[in-house]
Amino acid sequence: MSILKAVNVSKKFGKFTALNHVNLEVNQGEVYGFIGPNGAGKSTTIRIFLGILKASGGEVKIFGKDAWKDAVEIHKHLSYVPGDVNLWPNLTGGEVIDLFMRLRGTSADKNRRDELIQRFNLDPTKKCRTYSKGNRQKVALIAAFSTDADLFILDEPTSGLDPLMEKVFQECVLEAKRNGKSVLLSSHILSEVERLCDRVGIIRRGEIIETGTLDELRHLTRTNLVIQTKQPLLGLEAIQGVHEIVGNDREFSFQVDGKDLDEVIRYISGFGLDKLESTPPTLEDLFMRHYDET
Repeated sequence: MSILKAVNVSKKFGKFTALNHVNLEVNQGEVYGFIGPNGAGKSTTIRIFLGILKASGGEVKIFGKDAWKDAVEIHKHLSYVPGDVNLWPNLTGGEVIDLFMRLRGTSADKNRRDELIQRFNLDPTKKCRTYSKGNRQKVALIAAFSTDADLFILDEPTSGLDPLMEKVFQECVLEAKRNGKSVLLSSHILSEVERLCDRVGIIRRGEIIETGTLDELRHLTRTNLVIQTKQPLLGLEAIQGVHEIVGNDREFSFQVDGKDLDEVIRYISGFGLDKLESTPPTLEDLFMRHYDET
C-alpha cells in the first residue's frame, strides 16, 4: 500500500526550475533511499512533502491526503529529522525531546524514550547550547523514533554522528521497518543507503533519473574484475563493454558493463584462468557513474 506518492511534481523559483515532473512512491513497511548531490533537488522535494513549500505543479499524497492542504493532519502521523538540527539553547536535551513529541500531538512513550537515550549515549540533562552537532542530531533522532509515527522522513539524519551512533541509527530504521513503518531516507552515506533501503531513487538536476531496487539498478554500472591468465591475454581492449584496463601480458584489472559480463568471461576463459576476482558494483559505483556522465 502506498504511504507517500508524488506524481509529476514540479517546483519553480522564478525562472529557475528546481524540480521537473518528479515521480516517487514509498510503500508501507518500505525504506526508500533518496540520493543525489547537493543542489539536485532532494531538500526541495522533502519540503514539499512536509507541506513547507507548495509545488508549482503535480500532486503529493501522504496517507491519502494532500501534502499541502492537509499538512497539519499528516504531521500527526509523521516524524521528520533534518540534517542540521537547531535547538533551543536554554532547554535541556530531555526537555526538547518531550517538547518535540508534544508539538507533534502525541504523548511520550517514556520507556522507549529512555531506551533510546541510553542507546544513543545522550546526556539529556545538559543544556542544548553545550551540545555538539552530533548530540543535536541525537536529540532529533530520539524524538523521532520515540513516537509511533507511520512515516519517517529523514534528510541526512546521521550528519555529525560517529560510526557507532550511525550503527544505532541503522538499527532503529530496521526496527521501524519490522514494525510496518515507512522510511524516506536521504543520505550521502551510500553504504548506509545500500544496507538499509529496499528501493532507491536517484535525482539529478531536479529530475528522477532512475528508480528501483539495488539489483535492478546495478545494470547501470560495472563489475570490477581482477584476472590472471595462463597465456598472454590479447585483444581485451577491443571487447565490447570493457573499460579502465590496467595491466599487461597475463595480469589485468578492468571494469565490465553488466550486460556484457557473460561474453567477457567467455573470452578471457579461452586464455586459461589462474585467478579471477569479481567485485560486484556498489551503490557508490552506480552513483558516481551517473554524475560523471554530465
